[in-house]
Amino acid sequence: MGVFLRQKLRHTTGGNSPPATPWKRCQLKPIGLLKIRGGSLAKVDGEVTCFFLPRTLPDGSFNRFFIQRLKDKAGNKSNASSEIEYAGSMAIRVGEEGRGIREILSHAHLTRLDFAVGSAGLMRQALTLALRHTSTRNAFGSSIAERPMMTNVLADMAVEVEAATLMSLRIARATDLMDSDEQEKLLARVSTPAAKFFNCSRAPSIANEALQCHGGNGFIEENPIARVFRESPLNSVWEGTANMMCMDVRRAMMRDPRTIEAVLDEVRPLAGQDARFDALVQHTDQLMRAALDDEFLARPMTEALARVLQGAELMRYSSTEVSDLFLATRAPGTSGHWGSHYGTLAGGITHEAAGRIMRRAMVSK
Repeated sequence: MGVFLRQKLRHTTGGNSPPATPWKRCQLKPIGLLKIRGGSLAKVDGEVTCFFLPRTLPDGSFNRFFIQRLKDKAGNKSNASSEIEYAGSMAIRVGEEGRGIREILSHAHLTRLDFAVGSAGLMRQALTLALRHTSTRNAFGSSIAERPMMTNVLADMAVEVEAATLMSLRIARATDLMDSDEQEKLLARVSTPAAKFFNCSRAPSIANEALQCHGGNGFIEENPIARVFRESPLNSVWEGTANMMCMDVRRAMMRDPRTIEAVLDEVRPLAGQDARFDALVQHTDQLMRAALDDEFLARPMTEALARVLQGAELMRYSSTEVSDLFLATRAPGTSGHWGSHYGTLAGGITHEAAGRIMRRAMVSK
């Protein structure tokens, strides 16, 4: 048996600032329900307050609210978004009166983690569809996947997807340990918005490349990659856009500099194993400290933070070949080995090595 919960955070006027419209309320004893009205953020005595709105009431009747409209989104069609008007709806207060923003933010960590993991999963789905399509179609005497340029593309995508997945799982572990381990709490505080920013921003690029692996047929709605393509940008704009995530990482570091040390402590055990990774750690350290004084550096700093966590997890848990390719293309000073798009592996990375990485990523039959 499952329970479905839905958050309503947006209001009809758009933007991120709480509107001034108050919600009317009255206390109903002894069950602790409040009667609320309005279509914006709930305010009690002028202060934003968080409420839980049950679908059914204690007498078995349905709670009352009006759906003003369903939003016509670019994608994500089956997950309806709507504008709601509450008219005498019964709700239960969550947290203290006037502390609704703080209450919502306490839930934001898990939502951001969910989007980081979800985008990694969407990237994996796109890669799986691309691998399946190209490995089951032949051209010029071999499968499309085995053609050198396509192998370059698929291996590059496979490394990106594995890095995103491992980073998400590491942050999930830190989240599990937040209540019992201060180091994990500090790491989760900055790495969660960083992963949300990075994975959600990378998902559309992976989906686009997977679409190209399918060719024109991939853009036809009967093929699943079309839906993945339309879905891919969504997580990057829900629960905070890229700039908001980078701002949050920087804010957390400014409020508690121990978060910077938590990141460095996470990667320090790997020092000396690879000069390229050491350079990535040094680059990230410099950017984290420089960004404290200059908001202009918040985005490159957050990207470097994500990359150093990805590199660390690949070195710990992936194959040597995968981690070596990651560092050869994603670490500072290696731009000559990697272009702006997937499939631009060069600088001593061979077709044979890329082929092994590509086949490693395939789903077993």
